[in-house]
Amino acid sequence: MYTIAALYHFTRFAAPADIRAGLLDLCTAQGVKGTLLLASEGINGTIAGSRAGIDAVLAHIRALPGCSDLVWKESTSSHAPFGKMKVRLKKEIVTMGQPNVDPTARVGHYVEPQEWNALIQSPDVAVIDTRNDYEVAIGTFDGSVDPKTRSFREFPAWWAANRERFHNKRIAMFCTGGIRCEKSTNYLLSQGVEDVYHLKGGILKYLEEVPAEDSTWSGECFVFDNRVSVGHGLAEGPHELCHGCRRPILPADRDRPEFEAGVSCHHCIAETSQADKARFRERQRQIRLARTRGETHLGGME
Repeated sequence: MYTIAALYHFTRFAAPADIRAGLLDLCTAQGVKGTLLLASEGINGTIAGSRAGIDAVLAHIRALPGCSDLVWKESTSSHAPFGKMKVRLKKEIVTMGQPNVDPTARVGHYVEPQEWNALIQSPDVAVIDTRNDYEVAIGTFDGSVDPKTRSFREFPAWWAANRERFHNKRIAMFCTGGIRCEKSTNYLLSQGVEDVYHLKGGILKYLEEVPAEDSTWSGECFVFDNRVSVGHGLAEGPHELCHGCRRPILPADRDRPEFEAGVSCHHCIAETSQADKARFRERQRQIRLARTRGETHLGGME
């Protein structure tokens, strides 16, 4: 059984590059795999491995400057969620493209999962899903607003174009694990919105703690690992991943004429060029060759 830890923490790293090598070496030595992002604003990512391996990596991260109060969310999987370990240096640990946004200075009011339903059902509250369109498509909270953004970077422009819709409303926002809300609530506060709230621990914490019979969540929650989606109790969902576009699809979508394993699905068939598709087909060929040799090739889907 693999332990999965999803984490993020905003803090000021003077030299993120100096942190990278030691963190990557420890993960490799412990057999931990996944992705961690480092930036001057903090750390973000999801990792998986043995209980002991995850504990060792989390202890190392908690010892980094400003990370002693790191909070993370855990789940388990019967199969390896990741194929390799990556520690990447980025400008932002979640890209919003707003240099003045600083979650360490001020964020919205945290709302515990058990209190979320009462808040979002209040008539003076507008609920906004800050995730990308393909995530919202497979599940969201009843009655929430979908900005239909393809990336988090589009959120500020969407807000500028739509803010009058929410005049005299309290704003409640949510995302997968909470990180996007740290930035989006700080951004709205800077835009003069007075009453801003966000779901503490994100959708994952809500699905873990709120029973299905009491839930206002409909569908599945997209996750950025090989489980693809989870439901109540963080049980693995039915979705698979199209390795042409990295969007979630259902098993039945394999029967659609647009689907070609590792190349395209009904979401992306018209989005990629023939050259792209040829490259994807070559990747799939290499995957199949690796399997005949008893090796593991990272990526792809049969």
